[in-house]
Amino acid sequence: MAPPSTSASVQTLLPKLNDADPDIRYMSLSDLHKVLVGGTPAFLLSDYLACTKAVEGLLKTLDDHNGEVQNQAIKCLGALVVKLPAEILGPLVEKLSNLSTTHSIDTSMRAAALRTFITAFTPPVSGVAPSKSTQDAYNAISKVLIPRLVGYVVTAQASKSHPAPPPGMLEVSPKTGADGDAIDVLIEVVRCFGPMLQDVEKQALQKSILTILDNERTGIVIKKKAVTAMSTLAMYLPDRLLSSFVSSTIQGFRGAQVTTHKQRLLITVVGSLARSVPQRLGPQLKKLAPFVLDALSHERYQEYKEELAETGASNPEAEEVFGAALTALEGFLACCSHEMRAYTGEAIQAALRYVAFDPNMAEEDEDMGGTQHDSDEDLEQNASDEEEEQDYEEEAGMSDDDDMSWKVRRCAAKVLYVIVSTRSNGDLLDNGVLYDKIAPTLIKRFQEREENVRLEILAALDLLINKTGQVIPGSRSEKADAEALNPEPSRSRKRRRASTTENDFESQGPIQVPMGVNSPVPSPPPASGPKADLARSRPAIIQGIIKILKQGSAPTKQAGLHLLRELSLVQSSGLSDHLTNVIDPLVDAIGLPTGSASFAVAGAGNQLRIDALRLVGTICDTHPSRIIAPYLGKLIPKIIAAAVEKTLKVSSQALSTVESLVRVLTPPRSASTQQQYRSYIGNLYDTIIDRATTTDADLEVRQRAIQAVGILLARTSGGANTKLLPPNSRAKALGVLLDRMRNETTRLAAAQAIDLAAVSLTEKDNIQKTWVREVVLELAAQFRKSDRAIKSASLIALRNLAGNRAAISCLDATTIRTLSGMLLPVIDISDLNTLGLALVIATKLVQSSPKTIVDDNLNRILCTVAVAPLSGAVLETFLALVKAIGEADVGQPLMKGLLKDGITGDPAIAGKAIGTLLIAGGPNVGVTIDAFVKELETTEDDIRKCLALYILGEAGLRLGTDSPLDPKVFSKYFTSRSETVPRAAAAAFGRAGAGNVDVYLPAILSNAKKSGNAQYLSLHAIKEILQYVGRSEVNISPYIRDVWDRLLSATKAEDNKAIGAECIGRIMVIEPKTFLPIIQVSFHVFLSLEDPTDFAFWKNLLRNPDVTTRGMVIQATRFTFADADESFDEVLKPLLSTMLITMLNDTSMENRRLALSTLDSAIRNKPEFVLPDLSQLVPLVLNESKVKPELIREVQMGPFKHKVDDGLESAYETLYALMKKAFSRISTLDLFDRVVIGMEDEHEIKTLCSVMLIELIVLDPDETYRRLDSIAESLKKVLSFKPKDNAVKQELEKVDEARRGVFKVTVALHGAFPNATSSTSVVQGQVWTQYWEWVLKDNRAQLQSLDPSLKN
Repeated sequence: MAPPSTSASVQTLLPKLNDADPDIRYMSLSDLHKVLVGGTPAFLLSDYLACTKAVEGLLKTLDDHNGEVQNQAIKCLGALVVKLPAEILGPLVEKLSNLSTTHSIDTSMRAAALRTFITAFTPPVSGVAPSKSTQDAYNAISKVLIPRLVGYVVTAQASKSHPAPPPGMLEVSPKTGADGDAIDVLIEVVRCFGPMLQDVEKQALQKSILTILDNERTGIVIKKKAVTAMSTLAMYLPDRLLSSFVSSTIQGFRGAQVTTHKQRLLITVVGSLARSVPQRLGPQLKKLAPFVLDALSHERYQEYKEELAETGASNPEAEEVFGAALTALEGFLACCSHEMRAYTGEAIQAALRYVAFDPNMAEEDEDMGGTQHDSDEDLEQNASDEEEEQDYEEEAGMSDDDDMSWKVRRCAAKVLYVIVSTRSNGDLLDNGVLYDKIAPTLIKRFQEREENVRLEILAALDLLINKTGQVIPGSRSEKADAEALNPEPSRSRKRRRASTTENDFESQGPIQVPMGVNSPVPSPPPASGPKADLARSRPAIIQGIIKILKQGSAPTKQAGLHLLRELSLVQSSGLSDHLTNVIDPLVDAIGLPTGSASFAVAGAGNQLRIDALRLVGTICDTHPSRIIAPYLGKLIPKIIAAAVEKTLKVSSQALSTVESLVRVLTPPRSASTQQQYRSYIGNLYDTIIDRATTTDADLEVRQRAIQAVGILLARTSGGANTKLLPPNSRAKALGVLLDRMRNETTRLAAAQAIDLAAVSLTEKDNIQKTWVREVVLELAAQFRKSDRAIKSASLIALRNLAGNRAAISCLDATTIRTLSGMLLPVIDISDLNTLGLALVIATKLVQSSPKTIVDDNLNRILCTVAVAPLSGAVLETFLALVKAIGEADVGQPLMKGLLKDGITGDPAIAGKAIGTLLIAGGPNVGVTIDAFVKELETTEDDIRKCLALYILGEAGLRLGTDSPLDPKVFSKYFTSRSETVPRAAAAAFGRAGAGNVDVYLPAILSNAKKSGNAQYLSLHAIKEILQYVGRSEVNISPYIRDVWDRLLSATKAEDNKAIGAECIGRIMVIEPKTFLPIIQVSFHVFLSLEDPTDFAFWKNLLRNPDVTTRGMVIQATRFTFADADESFDEVLKPLLSTMLITMLNDTSMENRRLALSTLDSAIRNKPEFVLPDLSQLVPLVLNESKVKPELIREVQMGPFKHKVDDGLESAYETLYALMKKAFSRISTLDLFDRVVIGMEDEHEIKTLCSVMLIELIVLDPDETYRRLDSIAESLKKVLSFKPKDNAVKQELEKVDEARRGVFKVTVALHGAFPNATSSTSVVQGQVWTQYWEWVLKDNRAQLQSLDPSLKN
């Protein structure tokens, strides 16, 4: 038990520190540490005697001859200093800085104690007032430690209170040189207290560092530490000192006699500065970069080769210069990408030159450009020519132990990786540079003999292939190639003929398991573009990887397997011509025993097997079954053996591969049901059933096996598929799913597997009725569980069972009645997702057994739903259920309930439900249309009037031409004085009109001729008709000219612009060949058009001098995207980009805003229309994302004025859409610039940029990591913002929301890059590290709520 945390406890423990037994000293220090950590911050402040004795005791134990005691004393020192009074800190620092060890041989104890003192306090953050303890610590450091480091008093305040210090710790001794431990202390001082350092202190520290760097006696290790110290200090140097240092560095480069040692040092310094202060060093790169590139130039390379030829020995100093220059170049390219664009060509040439730098090898042909053009025959010949091939072990034997040239090659490979990472998107990948220049060299360097270099080369090529997979049609590709370049199948563009919203709940699911319905069809590569370049390089890549898989080490094989998998994903059927050579190494890798002598660590072998299994699964998913079939005999036994292993990850991945094999072996991918395939399926079946039922397998393995059972049942059910699985095996598998459904740990996986199997089950599968009934009730029992995942999965599985005729026919009345009772609580408006699914299930049950399920309980719940604010898919699903009840002649009780409760909710929803039930139930619901007409005419209550209007509108829609309602029933209420009745009349008028156009539309158009509110309401009625006409077979062509004329006339009024533009857009999509010429005539655009449907006049409207006309055109275009058919798409596609470019350059701010909204909508709905022209559109969007004074307006909010930027939010929303749909076509450098800047903008922009940053972590982790420092600065500004004392509630809420967004970004970044804060030796990321420490200390609770793992 630890002693209490009091000053008396401290004094009690101190005498034991002098005990002769080191164990007692150690345990006493351990107890002291517990007392200090457990005590309050002030428990020692009033007891100076205890503090003094504690300090003296710890100073003595720091010189203990026992190392463990010394380490424990260091821990106690860190806990003690934060509890000491401020007056003691200065003397303590002085004693620590003069500490000498007489009993210990560890000379670094003084530096370790000082670093512990420095890091014990909370580091200050720029822009945030430091705490008192931090200020006290800085005072001690400023007065004592800094003078002790540099050897003289720096500040005037320190000179008054302290005598002249002894020789500085950083001074270079003629005998011992510079003290590396002192440099470590300096680094900690700057890192932890940099924001508080005064300029004179920074200058003094800089002077000491430069002295160490300039001293010729300083060793390499010390100079590396000094470079790190300089880079860390540069983050806090004022512009004057930094500029002076850069200028002196440039002069150093220009010196007449710059030695190789000096050149390497200067290059190392500027490379380190590029990582620490990229924004400030970037403008200087036009002066610095040429010096670095000169060190890598062809002339320097030739000089090295000539010296090598003369002496026969390599020059290590020159190689070190090459390595330092390449490392600096990597930093330039990664951290100052914009400034390095001018040096792209030179950087690529330098990297390509030195990635093959190998003095120990015979000089090779430098023409590396022909690698990718070798024919397959040549590659096969090269692969079989044993005399010309040498395996890696033999080549490694040629390496001299002193040969360090591999470091140069590795640095060059890293430069190539950075170029691919930063310059792919919409840049060097699109114009072919990466494949024309870099890829051939990378492929050729597969023969690299050093594993570290080989892994970097494979990583660079892997990244290039991955970037190629993200490519979408671009400017370099012809438009004819656009379809080929798009890996996704084109979606149908037919207009919706009926509402499809119910089908949203019919098809959605919680899991996405690829069923592989159709076998992948090999498609020819496009004629041009990155994928065409990859196709030409593919044979050489595969041949090189095959050699690696046969001869490489485990890490190299893993990299090769990952590269082949990327290649398969990017180019479907990409390995088809090479599977013969690929399969054998894969089989060997999968079957490799865990304890193989080939690996020092078993985990390396297991990871290799996992990667091999993952590649096999990818091949199965991306290649036709007929191509894979010849190799199944080799693959399946090995995969089955891996699936039954005890190793969790191997077994789980093997079962995942089994799922892919099942898809390969079963129709429709494989039409064969021959005996051999049955045997394969039988073996796979036995394996997955065993894994799903065994009790000694891990939970993850059992869950994966259960999912495989579901896929196997789904793929072997229905039609001829049943021959692949015997009836008794099928019954056993279904029984396993039911049994697993009853187990708490496997219930979710079982529900998802039942969902997969339920879709395909038919009468031919001989489903047992008892199984269906038990499964249905077991699924329904999960509805009351709090686990949302299992609840949703059970609902979806039950939905599919209810929708399966074979399954629902197995249910008896008792089961349906029990199921109904379990389903009713789920029909709850508080959860719309589960509500929609429950309504679908209820609809299927009503259609199957209406009298069993429709009772007072169901009617009561449906009446509750009817008064809720439903919309979209849920509303359509609800109306489908009401319709089913009416058609089953059991709707009269429901009608009574709806009539009673309808006035308590939204009359629009209740009116649609009552109108649907009225027509579906006919005379059996106990009420007629005439009753509602009478109610409308007699009631004085506005709510009842609105309800009656909506009921009659829905009834008119569903009756169609049989409707007895006169248009005046609706139109006469346009003049009502009520605020709600006219809008309800307009909506009902239009809905009824959609059912009987010939009667209603002329009346609506007659009202539209009027002005004011009648015209506005008529436009709403027209919109209702157009919405429905776009989804039905109703023909309104005879009235189009009148509709168009009315719309053109009405949109001149300001209030009618938005609704008028929407109507015009909807007209455009109904029948473009009819309406486009009308547009031409109506706008008096006289063009000589050979084709009357030519859309050129539409572009001319964008040049109309009337601002309103231009705005209407672009706004109307936006409303065409959702429901346009193929004929309209064919006309719009070639012109949309031109329209958007024109409008984004419009002089009207409002029109540019509309253009951004239209572009945003186009990206989300018609991405293939605008993606080929993003090179012109993206710069315009980026320009609009910048702050422009003309877009900022002031809004009065009570007594306060609030600035609103109309343009920025639209621009950022468009950038977000572009990021999600076309990330590969946006310059990541520009995008990150805008997002990071946006974090400091208005509230709406901050919120959106927080979301974008979280997604960018996944989209481009490399660039995100490089931007951590700049991101941290922006996040810190948001958290440091303090609202005014008189801020209103809305402003405070916005501040809190912005802070929550920053916390989410912070946690996401820390989770993605946990090592970014673990090392203080790396200069890059220091700002992020300080930010993380600060935010974790002050906001730990908020961060822990987002990531519970932070509690540890």
